[in-house]
Amino acid sequence: MLTALQVDASALASGVNNVWVLTVTFLIFFMHAGFAMLEAGQVRSKNVANQLTKNMLTWSIGVIVYFLIGAGVSGMVGGASDPFGYITGGSDVWIGWLFGAVFAMTAATIVSGAVAGRAKLRAYVTYTVVLSAVIYPVVTGLTWGGGYLSTVLGVGFGDFAGGMIVHGMGGIAGLTAAWVLGPRMDRYNDDGSSNVIPGHSMTFAVLGTLILCFGWYGFNVGTAASVFVVEEGSVALGAFADTVGRVALTTTLAMGAGAIGAAGVSLLQTQKVDTLYVANGMLAGLVGITSITNLSTWWGALVVGLLAGGQLPIVFKFVERNLKIDDVCAVYPVHGSAGAMGAVLLPFVSINGFSTQVLLAQVVSVTVIGAWTIVSTALVFGGLKAIGQARVSPDHEREGLDVAEHGVDTYPEFGDQPEAVPDGGPEIRTDGGEDDREIKMVVAMIRPEKLGDVKQAIAEVGAPSITVTNVSGRGSQPAKKGQWRGEEYTVDLHQKVKIECVVADVPARDVAEAIREGANTGEPGDGKIFIMPIDDAIQVRTGKEGPDAV
Repeated sequence: MLTALQVDASALASGVNNVWVLTVTFLIFFMHAGFAMLEAGQVRSKNVANQLTKNMLTWSIGVIVYFLIGAGVSGMVGGASDPFGYITGGSDVWIGWLFGAVFAMTAATIVSGAVAGRAKLRAYVTYTVVLSAVIYPVVTGLTWGGGYLSTVLGVGFGDFAGGMIVHGMGGIAGLTAAWVLGPRMDRYNDDGSSNVIPGHSMTFAVLGTLILCFGWYGFNVGTAASVFVVEEGSVALGAFADTVGRVALTTTLAMGAGAIGAAGVSLLQTQKVDTLYVANGMLAGLVGITSITNLSTWWGALVVGLLAGGQLPIVFKFVERNLKIDDVCAVYPVHGSAGAMGAVLLPFVSINGFSTQVLLAQVVSVTVIGAWTIVSTALVFGGLKAIGQARVSPDHEREGLDVAEHGVDTYPEFGDQPEAVPDGGPEIRTDGGEDDREIKMVVAMIRPEKLGDVKQAIAEVGAPSITVTNVSGRGSQPAKKGQWRGEEYTVDLHQKVKIECVVADVPARDVAEAIREGANTGEPGDGKIFIMPIDDAIQVRTGKEGPDAV
């Protein structure tokens, strides 16, 4: 006979809620992978390892500092009776702390994208410590912690999941830090005009964007943290049931509208839909709705998303061209201005209708958070700059921070040791002949898309052994116009494939003619072929010399 399972309602509610909070916490943590890929794609290849290291150290150092100091400072600012009680608080309290910690580290890592390519690692780490210990905790203490802004003007600041508290603060901090450091070398000319410095991988940037979008559901939907509550000894759905659907809907709508808004403005500005703007627009739409996702109407989410994405290209150009601030990863228009704008728009799209008092509370709070972030960030980076510890040396910046700061080369195959690509079969086929035969090398620069035709043509004349290297150069082929985040730049070095074929028995002229026929399109830029004599050849394995070694 079955016996009814006796379940303690309070324990059940606590367990389910804890599982929910931990699940969304892990989703938010995974956003660090998105930030790492997004930023790595937007920097030059010589600075990728540096950017990845900063992202890892942001979490590793920042989360410990936030545990030992930051969360307690937030409690003190908010007026908690035992601000450091979480350190020995037990399982439920520690889970709550971790949920807050991933938000704190999100704010911290945003800054690294703005100062990429020239900030010393020690400077960035120092700022991460201060942000995790003081700057961010003061903001959360004033708001979520129960401080002044939580009751300002009798209604308090409305920021559901950190659109301004986390993202807006991080974007403003990044802009301030980039201003103090100054632009990267060669970013601006003497006359004030700007030069485009493209990032090395659009693929990484888009991958990082989509990872962030995925994690954002943990960020927003996860903030509806109480799945169950206990009422009179029984389990009932809590506030989660009332908010989760709206939050999921408005988050999704704003994300899509953000991409459309950025794409539309990009199209108006350049007659092209810029891929990076579309990616950044998705994130700007998410940032814009994050403060108000629980109170926004469905149509309000579309409006906020469109405006957040649409302002992105405009604000980026203003920062770059008017303020002359080199914000490498566009963290201010993505996180700063989008976060502030979304928070201020709350009363215009709220399900509760328009309220002047709410509008004033939002404006006052955004202003206070912005001012505190600017002053504190400027003091930290200004102090580091004054003692010569903020920025790498010109030589190190030119060399790249991967080598200068870490002693590594993220892409070693791009260096001075190109890999040969042999196309021979399992048996080695030599082209050797009599000792009096001449050894010659045929070198050709061709279009990459013609490589397959050329390899087949070379094999047909009896010389299958070739070396292939990816190179870039210029000749008669006209320069092209490239685009990076809506700005054109001249591409005067074209991607080519360099083919090297050493022959002794097969006539070099036959090989050259085969290459010419395979590579010819009839357009400028088809490449060139060179035939050069080789004094001698030595086979490494056997020590054979001359034509027998070829």
